[in-house]
Amino acid sequence: MDFTARNLSILAYAQGFTLWHYKAPTLPLAQLNRPGFFNPANDMIASGDIIMLSAEDGGRVAFVAAANDSITLAALA
Repeated sequence: MDFTARNLSILAYAQGFTLWHYKAPTLPLAQLNRPGFFNPANDMIASGDIIMLSAEDGGRVAFVAAANDSITLAALA
């Protein structure tokens, strides 16, 4: 399954930073973490944003490491 815009929501926004939540109850975390999964939203998501992921096999908080042509997520320590 691909990215679904209605599953992405803003939790907080301030000073150019956005905290997002993406809920995908039928997808595994590995699919959400693959490079380019969030590309359809690259006009909204920026480098430095944080996305809370909710998937069928758990949850994760990820840092948007790059958001130009291809959105790439990195794990938060």
